[in-house]
Formats: sequence, C-alpha cells, structure tokens
Amino acid sequence: MNFNLPALRQQFPFFTAHPDWIYLDNAATLHKPQAVFDAMNQFYSQQNSNVHRSAHGLSQQATAAFEAARTTVAQFLNARFSHEIIWTSGTTAGFNQLVFGLMGPVLQSGDRVLISTMEHHANIVPWHIHALPFGVELDVVPLTTEHRFDLTAFAELLKLKPKVVSISHVSNALGHIQPIADIVRLAKAAGAIVVLDGAQGIVWEKVDVQALDLDFYLLSGHKLYGPTGSGVLYGKTEYLELLRPLLGGGEMIKTVSFSGSSWNDLPYRLEAGTPNMAGAVGLAAAIVWLQQQDLAAMQQHKKALLQRFYEGCRQIPGLELLSGPTTNAGIVALNLKNEHPADLATLLDQQKIAVRAGTHCAMPLFQALNSKGSVRFSFACYNSFDEIDRTLTALATAVELLAE
Repeated sequence: MNFNLPALRQQFPFFTAHPDWIYLDNAATLHKPQAVFDAMNQFYSQQNSNVHRSAHGLSQQATAAFEAARTTVAQFLNARFSHEIIWTSGTTAGFNQLVFGLMGPVLQSGDRVLISTMEHHANIVPWHIHALPFGVELDVVPLTTEHRFDLTAFAELLKLKPKVVSISHVSNALGHIQPIADIVRLAKAAGAIVVLDGAQGIVWEKVDVQALDLDFYLLSGHKLYGPTGSGVLYGKTEYLELLRPLLGGGEMIKTVSFSGSSWNDLPYRLEAGTPNMAGAVGLAAAIVWLQQQDLAAMQQHKKALLQRFYEGCRQIPGLELLSGPTTNAGIVALNLKNEHPADLATLLDQQKIAVRAGTHCAMPLFQALNSKGSVRFSFACYNSFDEIDRTLTALATAVELLAE
C-alpha cells in the first residue's frame, strides 16, 4: 500500500470546511473520516432502536450492529472474548469505573498503587476520589533528567509491592512513548495488576493485549478518529468479574427487588442504561477505516513530521523543548523563555494555527518540570510538510513579536 496524503485528506470533511487552518491539536482530539459520519448517519437514519431491550425486529437489528461493533474492537485489540470490551464514554469514564470497581474486591486499606509523573489527570484524580479516602496509598515513578520514565526508580518502587500499576502508554503532554513491555514484565514479576492508559498510544501503534499480557487497557474513540463520547475499557475476564459496577440501573441487572439487586453477566453488568449505540458503531467504523490504511507508512509520516518540526524549532532562538525527538509519538511541548505559553499560542491562533497551551491535564508533570505549562504541537497522519514549514515560519514570527 502507498501513503497518498492528498487522497487521505480528502476523506476528512473538516479540511474541506476549513482549508485555511493548520490543525496541530491532534492530541486533544482527531478529526474524523467520512466513513465514520456515514456509519453513524446510517445507524441513526436506518437502524435506530434501543438495544438488548425490545422484542421487535428493529431492536434486534440495532443490537446486531451494536454487538458487531464490540466484536470489531475486540479483534482490533486481540481480546480473547468480545465480553472483555466494556463500552464507556472515554478513558476518563473508564478509569472511574475501574478504580471504583477495584476498591473492596481487590484493593484494601494499606494497599499501594503505582503511577508515574507523566500521567493524565484521568489516571490520577479517580484514585484520589475512589481509593485514597479508603486508605490506599499512591506512589509515583519520577522522571529521568531527559523527562523519560525512570525504569530504575520503577524497579525500586515495585519492592513496595503495589497491588496495581497504572501507567500511560504515551505521555499526552510530551509525546514520549513509555517502555511498556518492560513496565508490564517488571510489574507482573512483582505480582501487580497492570493497567495501561492507551488514550494517546492506541493511535500510534497496534496493541495486542494478549501478547502484552495486559490486565486492563483504556482508550477514547475521539483520539482514534472516532466519535466523541465513545470509549473502551478492556479487561481480562477474571478481573472484570471482580469489579463493582459504578453505575446502576437498567440493563446491568439480572434481578431487582426492593430488598436488593443482582448483576447481569459481562459485559452488560458494567454498562448501565441506554448505551451510546451510534458512538460504538462510529468507533468500529473508525477502526475499520484505520485498518484499511498503510499503518506503517502513516507512522513513518508522523515520525518525519516530528523530526522536521523539531529540527526547525532548534533554529529558533529562545525556545525550550520539553519533548525529545526520539521514542516520541508525534508531540512536541515547548516554551519561549520568559513568556507565558498562552501568549505564544494566541499569536499562532491569529495565524490560524491550532495548538494547545497550558498544563494539558497533567499538572503534576509540569510541577515536576518546574514549569507553568507549555505550548503543545501534536501531529496526525493528515498533516503535511507544508503545514510544518508554515508553522515554523509563524512560530519564528511570533517569537520575534514577543521579543519586542
């Protein structure tokens, strides 16, 4: 297969609607190919009925489409069973279900959980809400001087025998790809349950949850070219069976009386209420579309974009690059000395270049870096070298203006 960038961009309606914008906020959300809109429109216009509830044929058709989407995700991740795919509204919702569900059946007062300095708030705050008030202790893997995951410190912290190790696949703020094979191997040897936050990692590389021996993996649909409000919590059957449901109501029950309730089988016991049916269908359509592309060529293209931008930034005086150019999933976080990140981002916005400024839902990371935040440039397969060059020119102009 060949990587044809003009043909690829034509599949994304956003670029037809906004031909004058350079979109480099892809770590926040990716644009969607027409195939996703088509699948969701077909569901709403031709298949819309509630799933798993009604006796009529329309509901059965909707249920078939909904469960086929689950199978698509299961095959994409190489899960053993489709019931190991739990629909969520995104990674944040998945973490809240996971952490709440682990308390009691798995985690007790005095147990430890190990995360890293680079975590997104979605892998921090749920532990604060659902675990720390009940006596669970949270340990944190520090950064190396190169702003990388410190495997040596990780090995030492594993001696504290954490029950759970929960780490990001890729840093959403810096783009650094974590050494996940080593993390999983060491954590398993220490007897820990292993959780990976795949919100940024799943679009960078194919993930085989069985080959990696992952216990849990979480992802968001909108960061995989799919719709917002869709996501997945993957878990091994034996661990999903242990989780307490966070949400209660319709579909997740087997029996209900005024004296108590019993739970449904997997996956439904963790999917209370009417699900995001069209979102599931849209996410499956995004996965099917992605699998039709030359994934290796797409990854190489993103690497080339990253290198071109990184080398260009090195030629602009005053820029501080927080991200490294290697083992990076296509994200560059930077600052201009003595300037607030928002000021630089505003000048770029005035030139119709979309980036993000702030702490990127990773406040503890920037505290560790002794930084008020950064300007984040994140690249996707549909970005071009021309956009990189125009952005570098705009960045240099903005730096000159702020220096006046």
